[in-house]
Amino acid sequence: MELADGLEFDGVVAVAVQCQQASGAEDKCRSPAPLQPELNFSANERNHLHVKLGFASGNGLNNLPVNLSAWAADLEDDVKDINGRDRSHLLTAWYRHDFRVAGASEIKLTMGIIDATDYLDHNRYSNDEYSQFMNAALVNAPSTLLPSYDAGAALEWDSGDWSLRGVAMNVGSDGPGGSYDFFGLQVGRRVNSGLGEGNYRVILAATSHDLPEPGGDGDARGKQIILSFDQQLGPYWGGFVRIAVEDDAAAINYDALYSAGIDIVGQAWGRPLDNIGVAYGYLDGGNLEIDRSQVAEAYYRLALRAQLWLTADVQYISEELDAAENADGWVFGLRASFEF
Repeated sequence: MELADGLEFDGVVAVAVQCQQASGAEDKCRSPAPLQPELNFSANERNHLHVKLGFASGNGLNNLPVNLSAWAADLEDDVKDINGRDRSHLLTAWYRHDFRVAGASEIKLTMGIIDATDYLDHNRYSNDEYSQFMNAALVNAPSTLLPSYDAGAALEWDSGDWSLRGVAMNVGSDGPGGSYDFFGLQVGRRVNSGLGEGNYRVILAATSHDLPEPGGDGDARGKQIILSFDQQLGPYWGGFVRIAVEDDAAAINYDALYSAGIDIVGQAWGRPLDNIGVAYGYLDGGNLEIDRSQVAEAYYRLALRAQLWLTADVQYISEELDAAENADGWVFGLRASFEF
């Protein structure tokens, strides 16, 4: 929404009703509602300012007897005391300069409070918790090595079908540990074939030697590699694959993620703005109490208008634990999202 010359007001608001039927927990329903307004100002074609705020009512089913979040949106507790910085509601605030480069290349430098997942681990079919899959395992690789909402800088380079992304951040806290530095690098390649467009990305991520070790003592360094691929499969189909492997020197819930899914465009049945998503994720346990986790999710997204969606969603989540009773359950959801 353009407010004035160079000034735009955008964002997303959503509400979801999710009901659980889980072993070891009572059946219940919750209805969280996040709101994320954004203000973007472009002084000219090369200088840009951005601010995004986060508000939410409720925490949904994020206290399920399983580790994986049933909705990866930033809910009530997520937007308070962000990363232990004693800062609430301010998610991102940055300045970006776009450099002029000879030929078809483009370079962008962003500095401020940023989100690493805005630059790393993109995926056409498995990346947006407001319009695609809801479970955390099918949004990004669920790892502390992709931090959000803290001080840092990002460099973006695009040249034809090749792209390069670099991110450096200082994170206030990873939960059990203290402050640490994060570094991420992504190389991407876009491929056009008879099937359609495909995007293939390799992400390398690491931290400083400041993460807690499995026993809670000493300092460890986190390291991770992620492969994130998406490919159109003709006019009506698409698919994705994401593989993430993490070093287990630090205390981690998972040392590997394998996920894949398909997308079916509603044009096949006369509704080109609708789509169906089906995916499965397998997470191999790290060096804490989780042995393995699995999630299967399917959704139908009904477009009421171009930016207003109603999504019916079902998830099955299962976790096997080393020294406790295994947990599993179903989550049935209905989500309404509006991008403005």
